[in-house]
Amino acid sequence: METQELHRGRLIDHIQLVVSDLMASKTFYEAVLGALNIPLGGSADDYFWADELFVSTATSVAAQGKVTGRCHLAFQAQDRAMVDAFYAAALASGGKDNGAPGERPYHPGYYAAFVLDPDGNNIEAVYHGEATRSSASVRITF
Repeated sequence: METQELHRGRLIDHIQLVVSDLMASKTFYEAVLGALNIPLGGSADDYFWADELFVSTATSVAAQGKVTGRCHLAFQAQDRAMVDAFYAAALASGGKDNGAPGERPYHPGYYAAFVLDPDGNNIEAVYHGEATRSSASVRITF
């Protein structure tokens, strides 16, 4: 697998999800990442990638033969409309509702939507508002 650019100084270098149905995942992630203005970087028969997110089959050379466990990934959105577009794209592309767009109590201005991807991973798009914008691009929690 390759990347277009190396980003030093980030907390997360890259994330890999190993999925059970690559085509279903590719359809889902192309749609939600497209809503966030993030293009796919490349693909092959057993993987695809965008920025520092790599998604592969269990038989991919980069995987260890097993589907990854349930993860929570949060992608930053540029505004509330982008969160809404992410949510609509996810539901139209095989995602399942896990929390409609709206304010959350985490901090003032936290506007997010949550969906489950085809493997049950909790995928979020969040806009932190103007006063609290963060420089991190992806957050993962276990």
